[in-house]
Amino acid sequence: MSDPNVQFPTLLSPITINRLKVRNRIVSSGHATRLADGNVVSDRLHAYHEARARGGAGMIITESSMVDGRVISASTSLVAAYDNIIPSFRRLADTLHSHNCAGIAQLFHLGHELTADREGLRAVSYGPSTSSSERYHTAGREMPHRMVRETIQKFAEAAIRVRESGMDGAEIAASHGYLIAQFLSPRINLRTDEYGGSFENRLRFLRETIAGVREAVGPDLIVGMRISGDELLDEGLQADEVLEICKAIGDDGAIDYFNVTSGSSRAAGAAIHLVPPMSTEIALTAPFAAAIKDKVSQPIIAVGRINQAAAAEQVLSSGQADLCGMTRAMITDPELGNKLMAGQAEDVRVCIACNQACIDRMHRGYGVSCIQHPETGRELDYGSPNLAKTKRKVLVAGGGPGGMKAAATAAARGHEVTLHEASNRLGGQAQLAQLLPRRAEFGGIIGNLENDMKRAGVSVVLNSRADLDLIEREAPDAVVVATGGKVMEPSIEGLEEAHAINAWQVLEGGVNIGARVVIADWRCDWIGLGLAEKLALEGCSVRLASTGHVAGESIPRYMRDLWLGEMHKLGVELIPMARLFGVDEEAAYFQHIASDEPIILEDVDTVVLSLGHDPVTNLENELQDWTGEVHLVGDCLAARTAEEAVAEGMKVGHLI
Repeated sequence: MSDPNVQFPTLLSPITINRLKVRNRIVSSGHATRLADGNVVSDRLHAYHEARARGGAGMIITESSMVDGRVISASTSLVAAYDNIIPSFRRLADTLHSHNCAGIAQLFHLGHELTADREGLRAVSYGPSTSSSERYHTAGREMPHRMVRETIQKFAEAAIRVRESGMDGAEIAASHGYLIAQFLSPRINLRTDEYGGSFENRLRFLRETIAGVREAVGPDLIVGMRISGDELLDEGLQADEVLEICKAIGDDGAIDYFNVTSGSSRAAGAAIHLVPPMSTEIALTAPFAAAIKDKVSQPIIAVGRINQAAAAEQVLSSGQADLCGMTRAMITDPELGNKLMAGQAEDVRVCIACNQACIDRMHRGYGVSCIQHPETGRELDYGSPNLAKTKRKVLVAGGGPGGMKAAATAAARGHEVTLHEASNRLGGQAQLAQLLPRRAEFGGIIGNLENDMKRAGVSVVLNSRADLDLIEREAPDAVVVATGGKVMEPSIEGLEEAHAINAWQVLEGGVNIGARVVIADWRCDWIGLGLAEKLALEGCSVRLASTGHVAGESIPRYMRDLWLGEMHKLGVELIPMARLFGVDEEAAYFQHIASDEPIILEDVDTVVLSLGHDPVTNLENELQDWTGEVHLVGDCLAARTAEEAVAEGMKVGHLI
């Protein structure tokens, strides 16, 4: 056990903001969860935040609370426009305080980024001027002067509710190209009244909003401001403009901290930075935070891919910021703070920034979770493993993510668990996934789950393929079958004649690949895009033909958009809505999935098949007449992703 005061002296030190002493510099920054219900803090959202407060977070900033009841489209958003938010905020504040954690409510207005109303109709969105959102294809109109004044007042009224709830303060969201940022931008705000034109006029909306919130909460509560250090968008706020804004607001002295992020919601390339995926730089926003810190006297929070304590300590000790948003780090490991304070940094489950079960679930309308720690967002059901009433002998067949999670969970509940893996290493398909460009960090899931098993006391046997004979000898009370998937062997005309290989063969190496490659991509996921980048970087001319409307259709949008940008730079030809039906020595034959018309790709040296996987069912079939308890998890049940495998492993581990 190492000394946390030596390893992380700044990260774990207290800091005073306004009059509040925050126990450490670890912050859960505002992020959408889809865990609210009826536009208030639900039991699920309350349990979610409590897990992180109990786990050692210094400060939790709730997700955006809409200040205008007309600017919402779902019951899973928080709304601070009505008094019914007060009891749920009060309950949350009491819980956070019971764990010595500060609670801040973020106040928010979408502006032109509002896409739909409560009925699902395309909304009328308002901003400083008539404008459109490229990303959401919304055409907004200019706020009448009366509405501008009303909106400023709504921020103040929402802040009153925050104060009455007992939360420690309010954060004003002026980031990511939303309403306040729209007022600040000289390229979006084209007003000719006192809220547009000159720098002072464009700053007026923010200044009056801050003044109203400060008056509402009084001098003792915290008022913070979130802003993008650079919106990384031509029409958005540029870094030098943000510095001028922050200096002016800092000099006013009405706010207590700046929360510095980057990017904008208004366009795909800039939106990637809202939740940067694994291929982006660690702590990528820290330089923006440092530049603002040089201009203001208030504490600075830096956010963005700060997924490890060492990175956070570096940001803080180098003077780039005063606190670190470690949001996804705590989604992955709610006990992050406690483990660091106990000198157990090696036990921290590290976020791999896959974005699969956190932001992608939110985008799909489901509650936030984590691919490695599916207990997140499910705290009411799986927050802490209850000890089993009877200790049982459990055999897990397969050491991929699903099998490892099932083993760790069952052992943590007190069962005697042995995991048998047929190969000489753990990880299953994650071993291949990490070989794709931009996916190396994905391999972290293997080490994290292996550590979970070790802490829980799982016995691991490598080079041991579980079969009926082994199971009858070991005589377990329950068997978890996690034997994974295998490459699908499609029935495609001409495969015998053509030079066709599968995705696994490309990643494992040792196959001859010609200069002109066509990738047949049925899954529309990381594999097709990753193979295209890999082969293009190796000098191949690549055509990527996908069954979806766009390559990467099934993966988290920020990773997809980043990768599509790379495809353009590398000259990869993208062919959507194409189904492979035949190949020969020089061509690949596709069918348009909507028109059924042929798409013929000629001058082909190699066809790479990324057509999905089949379940490995050998052991399942052998156990048909075995009288013991059998559970299936992951790809052997149905070929999907690591998210489903790990979640099923968790559920089975709780069930046994």
